[in-house]
Amino acid sequence: MTTAEFYRELEEVLEMAPGSIKGNEKLADLSAWDSMAAISFIAMADAKLKAAVSADKLAACTSVADLAALFPGKVA
Repeated sequence: MTTAEFYRELEEVLEMAPGSIKGNEKLADLSAWDSMAAISFIAMADAKLKAAVSADKLAACTSVADLAALFPGKVA
């Protein structure tokens, strides 16, 4: 999956307009990023990337770039 495709998937999870996410956003600044969004993100990662995300690794993420970095070799 390209980075742009990853951002579009994240926008869908967060119910944001296409093109809203550029990659440099802090998760704390995204009003839609909450516990339900985190669960939806984990489900998206499983379905689209065939990858599991641990709650600990997800909790350590502070930015959109950190989320993408959870999937080395799968998001480029």
